Amino acid sequence: MKTIGLIGGMSWESTQTYYRLINQGVKARLGGLHSARLVLYSVDFAEIEALQRRGDWAATAQILGVAARSLAAAGADFLVLCTNTMHKVAPQLEQAVDIPLLHIADATANELHRQGMTRVGLLGTSFTMEQDFYRERLEAQGIQVLIPDANQREKVHAVIYDELCRGEIRADSKAEYLEIVASLAGQGAQGVILGCTEIGLLIQADDTDIPLFDTTAIHAEQAVEAALATKLDFATPYRLT
Repeated sequence: MKTIGLIGGMSWESTQTYYRLINQGVKARLGGLHSARLVLYSVDFAEIEALQRRGDWAATAQILGVAARSLAAAGADFLVLCTNTMHKVAPQLEQAVDIPLLHIADATANELHRQGMTRVGLLGTSFTMEQDFYRERLEAQGIQVLIPDANQREKVHAVIYDELCRGEIRADSKAEYLEIVASLAGQGAQGVILGCTEIGLLIQADDTDIPLFDTTAIHAEQAVEAALATKLDFATPYRLT
């Protein structure tokens, strides 16, 4: 079994979900008392969030680069960055270490292809929904991406930072999210990506007939596949053998 290097804390609310899902996945595959081999570097999200607001992505890359090098030194065989938004600096992380990064957008595209999805909606932080680093990664793999309108994007972003990252789950916010999901479906989305690792804390597949793709669950599942694979190949689209 390979050792997974988790870069977490963005926020810790969803990082604990990664830890649980990865260990459950290994146990389900191997049985008995098996659990995952992993090392975790958890950052102070307040520092990251302040830099995000200022648009100082270079500084965030430096912080996460330190995390990546620490995990590599601790024996990690590959990296899992437990956040969608901070994949904006994924290229810098890949340059910082010699071990591969399991990119969350590639993992998501892999699952979308498995289910025959070619046109999907995307929920996430305003950075993830509006900037190119995430959408273009999906579109390069033949997946058309729809995003909510400006008012809806503002609401989605606010709920993530003001509620979900603080562990606050509100029924009114859930109802608004489900309305936005329905709106994207009305525009032709075959399903909707929950493109922030906290959104799965608020809405789940049972809440709607529209297929939801929880990136936290997808990323964690494919981290398990990678840890148990005989060979790693994280090309785009990546393969596990």
